Amino acid sequence: MVEKEELASSISYWTDSRPNSLIWFGPTGVATEKLEHVERRLIELLQEVASKPLDMKYLKECVRRERRQVQFQAEDQESFYSNNIITDYLFGKRDGSSLREMQSLAEYDVLEVWTDEQWRNFLRKWISDAHHVSILGKPSLKMSKQLKKSEEARLAQRRKELGPEGLERLKKKLDEAKAKNDLPIPPEVLDQWPVPGTGSIHFIESTSARSGNARSLGVPSNHVQEVVDKASSGEPLFIQFEDVPTNFVHVTVHIGTHNTPVKYKPLLALFLDNFFNTPVMRNGQRMEFEDVVMKLEEETVSYGIRGASQLGDSESMMLQFQAEPSKYATMIDWLRTLMLDGIFDPVRIKASVQKALADIPEEKRDGRVMAAEVNMAIHVQPESFPAARRTLVKAVYLRRLKKLLEADPDTVISWFEELRKALFTFANIRILVTANVAKLPEPISSWNILANSIPGHESALTTPTNPIIVPHTMRSPEGHKPGSIGATIIPMTTLDSSYSVSTTTGLTSYADPRLPAYLVALGYLEAVEGPLWNAVRGNGLAYGTSFSREIDNGLLQYRVYRSPDAFKAIDASRVAVTRLASGEVPLDRHLIEGSVSSIVMAFADEQAGMAAAAQQNFVLGVIRGLDPKGWNKEILSKIRDVTEDQIREVMRDILLPVFEPGRSNVVVTCPVLLKEVSLCLPLLMYYRTREANRSQNMEKEFAKMGYQTQVKTLTDFYDDYGLEAPEGEENGVEEESDEDDDDEDMSGEDDDEDGSEEEASDEEMEE
Repeated sequence: MVEKEELASSISYWTDSRPNSLIWFGPTGVATEKLEHVERRLIELLQEVASKPLDMKYLKECVRRERRQVQFQAEDQESFYSNNIITDYLFGKRDGSSLREMQSLAEYDVLEVWTDEQWRNFLRKWISDAHHVSILGKPSLKMSKQLKKSEEARLAQRRKELGPEGLERLKKKLDEAKAKNDLPIPPEVLDQWPVPGTGSIHFIESTSARSGNARSLGVPSNHVQEVVDKASSGEPLFIQFEDVPTNFVHVTVHIGTHNTPVKYKPLLALFLDNFFNTPVMRNGQRMEFEDVVMKLEEETVSYGIRGASQLGDSESMMLQFQAEPSKYATMIDWLRTLMLDGIFDPVRIKASVQKALADIPEEKRDGRVMAAEVNMAIHVQPESFPAARRTLVKAVYLRRLKKLLEADPDTVISWFEELRKALFTFANIRILVTANVAKLPEPISSWNILANSIPGHESALTTPTNPIIVPHTMRSPEGHKPGSIGATIIPMTTLDSSYSVSTTTGLTSYADPRLPAYLVALGYLEAVEGPLWNAVRGNGLAYGTSFSREIDNGLLQYRVYRSPDAFKAIDASRVAVTRLASGEVPLDRHLIEGSVSSIVMAFADEQAGMAAAAQQNFVLGVIRGLDPKGWNKEILSKIRDVTEDQIREVMRDILLPVFEPGRSNVVVTCPVLLKEVSLCLPLLMYYRTREANRSQNMEKEFAKMGYQTQVKTLTDFYDDYGLEAPEGEENGVEEESDEDDDDEDMSGEDDDEDGSEEEASDEEMEE
């Protein structure tokens, strides 16, 4: 349905553990006119699989892989046991016998000997022939208008039923409830649970050792380094080992993108998507991508490639493998094959392009994502890896690339070849190996198969590893000094709420002495039932707000999420922070302690498992140039000692400028029409009091505040990175017509386009 029939960009599944458990299948990126067909086709395929003999060899390997993954999750994920224990408490047998099933993995022994008929009977009973409910989400402008009209009629009827006295009575009831809700918790209650000192937090210990070019960062003195030094050596590949008592080996390859030619940067997203889904040359023979995937699943626990933001480096990518120690050398051989011997097949690249194009309309409907992308276009250089991966780049670039791929595939293939040459060089990779190092067979020489093949190894002894690109150096001129652009307002027909991103200059280093107070101030402002919660969410001005947490990119961002009027949310936030920074409103001691606790929790969450703790050592020592052994303890100690004066100073000097015209820029995505609302009834009943053009209203309000203002469309922030339109096509014409793929059905008798947006997840609510 994805690769051959191109009916969806992806198909995922998930399960809900309940007394009557549910299985969900979710095709994405489906064209509206094909919804019914895709639903039927999905059921047909499931029934077709159940009607034919299964590949039992592959199925048994899937069982073995699942067993390995469960063992891996039990070791690596702190939620593994807690989630299973909670599920058992809710749905298990009362005598606890079902919980004891977790003592072993015996059920996989049973599954390994199931016959073809047993599997197909199970498939028919629980999936292919089971009763199901299909939900088809169709865009419909007609229904959108109908809902608005019915809501207006309902409100009018309700007002008529209540009358002025009834409304006033309910308003009084609401005010009383709000006053009761806003009563402070007695200090003596909170003081019963003192916050423990940060020194009481015990982090998972991981011991570092370095080999090859990694030794330039310093050579640790410990027993793991001794093991590495005694191991047979090879080429001076940059390798950092992290020793933890794990039953698996985790390999992360950090790959810089800075030396990639700018004109090829938009290809990186396709390169990542295609990396494991392309044929390779292995042992002198071509191996098709289906066989590559099956073999990888057989010999690993998991694998993947993506941007390296998880490593604290958004300008790079990371290639990861997890496997059993016995497969260490095999895993490295696969790395070499995939990095150097992948075949850029036009058919596979076209499939990746098609999937990416299918996802664009949905991505362009998301007001939060679009606000962030426009903000990035303003404040970050086009050379930046995240900037080149924007949807508003793909919307132009991929359409043109698709046509070029059809007309001149050799040219496109040559671009991917140049991209590979720029990425996979000896000086451009850093390797993290997390394992029980003493039990690892040939920890260094196993890498020779890659080190001796990768371009640049001939001069490895005289060529240092490429430097890590510091994020703040990738800012655009406006990013270095925000404020000259002002407020950019982008009306979108697909929204019924507004989203905003306000940007000013921020910190550029983790060594900045203001960092402890900065973190405490952010935690204080964002606390549940804290200043911004009460000022914004508590008054119905937005669903949520948040500050950015990127420390070294030189930018501070303040985001408003799902607001009826983003300007009002921003203005209320400005007032709340100003009053705290000036001392007009005193700081709450318990909120400060709560902020410190939340920071400690965030640090602990970064190192929740052995592999995560090892990775954090790599991030601190290699990416950020900090002391991985001492920095966490030092910063936590300083956070505990932050004073109220330091918090106010940070609010004045760093945080308040994000609300100041001339020192900040604002990007707002909002509905085309504004329905100004006021909250005066219980259960969040909205009065719609007047209708006006939202963009004009916001433009006036931001102008009154002192911002220069401009109303733009998403097409104003398209970027083709120099890929010219096909001959005979006017530059930009195609893109303009496709500016709202999601709006193409907004006119006509059928009225097939809806203006609603997705509901937020619980995590988004917390944001």
